[in-house]
Amino acid sequence: MKSAERELADLTRFDVSYREDYITIAGVDEAGRGPLSGPVVAAAVITLEPVDGVYDSKALCRKEREYLYDRVMEASIVGIGVSSPEEIDLLNILAATRLAMNRALNSLSERPNYVLVDGKLLNLDVKGECIVGGDRRSASIASASIVAKVFRDRIMDSLDILYPEYGYRSHKGYGTEKHLQALRKYGPTTWHRLTFRPIRELITKELATHWSNEEGVGRARLFRAGMVEMEAKN
Repeated sequence: MKSAERELADLTRFDVSYREDYITIAGVDEAGRGPLSGPVVAAAVITLEPVDGVYDSKALCRKEREYLYDRVMEASIVGIGVSSPEEIDLLNILAATRLAMNRALNSLSERPNYVLVDGKLLNLDVKGECIVGGDRRSASIASASIVAKVFRDRIMDSLDILYPEYGYRSHKGYGTEKHLQALRKYGPTTWHRLTFRPIRELITKELATHWSNEEGVGRARLFRAGMVEMEAKN
């Protein structure tokens, strides 16, 4: 058996062991917890047919992910959830990730009986368990990792059109040297995560005032970033 075929068989076998008890399971994974800007995106996938080549999205090139994204969308029930940079600032990244995952589950056309979540410490609204390294163990989690990654990459490519000076198409919002250089030159935008230290340190009082007055950035978000004081209620 070829290596790829053996990997698919192993990943599929892992899911089958859970389907014997729960019938309908969904794999859940996210993309974008670590970047300095952009949303965190989660996907929930109920696999209907095995898709050759699914694996941890980080181990695949972009061309492979794009191809497999279409295959997974055709062969699965898929839900996608997004938490915005504002929600990340207001809730913290862990809570925002949990919110995105629950949104993904709630957008599924069929409710799973059990969920397999990549990572740890992310108990969701549906009964399930966390699987460390799940995107390399479960076909449904691997599929979710591909969907979440491709969906988020497309969002960041759109931001590259709006903000070409930041180079989003190449780094997707992660803290690369190219991104940090652009931040030092142009300053952060409201698409950046204001509570993340590299961004917070670049926000001036003048910029915070401008955002509050002109961009509609809420005081609670600016407060969480340490840029304004909250007014006491009488």
